[in-house]
Amino acid sequence: MGPAERARLLQTFDDGWVSSAGPVVEAFERAFAEATGFGHATALSSGTAALQVALTMLDLKPGDAVICPTLTFIGGVSPVVHAGARPIFVDCSAADWNLDPALLEQAFDRAKVQGLTVRAICPADLYGQCCDIDAIRAVADAHGVPVILDSAEAVGATLNGRHAGHGAQAAAFSFNGNKIITTGGGGMLASDDAALIARARNLAAAARLPAIHYEHAEVGFNYRMLSLAAALGLAQLETLEARVARRRAIFDRYVARLGDRPGLAFAPEAPGRRHTRWLSVMVMDPEITGAGPDHLRLALDAANIEARPVWKPMHLQPVFRDALVVNDGVAEALFANGLCLPSGSSLTDADIDRVCDVIETTLDA
Repeated sequence: MGPAERARLLQTFDDGWVSSAGPVVEAFERAFAEATGFGHATALSSGTAALQVALTMLDLKPGDAVICPTLTFIGGVSPVVHAGARPIFVDCSAADWNLDPALLEQAFDRAKVQGLTVRAICPADLYGQCCDIDAIRAVADAHGVPVILDSAEAVGATLNGRHAGHGAQAAAFSFNGNKIITTGGGGMLASDDAALIARARNLAAAARLPAIHYEHAEVGFNYRMLSLAAALGLAQLETLEARVARRRAIFDRYVARLGDRPGLAFAPEAPGRRHTRWLSVMVMDPEITGAGPDHLRLALDAANIEARPVWKPMHLQPVFRDALVVNDGVAEALFANGLCLPSGSSLTDADIDRVCDVIETTLDA
């Protein structure tokens, strides 16, 4: 947060725009659509809310299923459950850590055996890298189902020059406090389909019909973004490219310091992608390093440095113990051996070097 954010916030406050009504939210929607190349966008209270609204429009029912990646945050899966469908989890590809398109046909077969109807594929752009949306879309089109993309972690990422989210019928983005740009909390649903975004905007505003009184033909949500959050977003959006560049520089410094050490590797950047490096993620081979990621995490914690495991796969979560899964073992290996290092845009080179010093000291002990 800097002077630009403060100025936007105070101006919005002084102008009296506090709720979700008014020009500030609309301005943020237009600015985000322009920056990312989408035809339309609607600002919501979170990335999870954006996904829930998108999935609600599919009118999911018991007996329906949605294919999801197993290596992701639960916010990309819980809307499937809330919408009344069952998630089918698919393992990730070692090439980009995202949902593996080569496993999708197995997921459709698994659903058919269980008497489930797959109604959508909901992949994710993990840790700031676009999934292989073209390959996923090809399978989806062959089965006649839409792709709703969880791009929550990928604001600023690109695939073959297109911003993350393109190629899906709709894409959800997050501006949570830990993302590259933030509105404190908030999200965006973007699409080139004007009618889809118009209906999503209406659903997010309690599905009110245009009448002087409150008239409703369907049940909606109260998910619109507040003007004060949108004001922050407008200011943050102006610095998006600089923030992506800094995250990538942080990752490069980690690789320069640690990349040649035996038993250590870093998250790949697949061909044609610009990975934002929202998180710098390291993978260890404990047989070579002599220590596992949790040992290293505790050593960093003792030095007042926070590191976290890779997302625990959804099919290993107690709440999804009975879920269907197409498992190739990649996500499980990443969870067992991966560690997310400090990655915030405000980190200095000295901060990164301190993290690396602790890692090297711990592994050399």
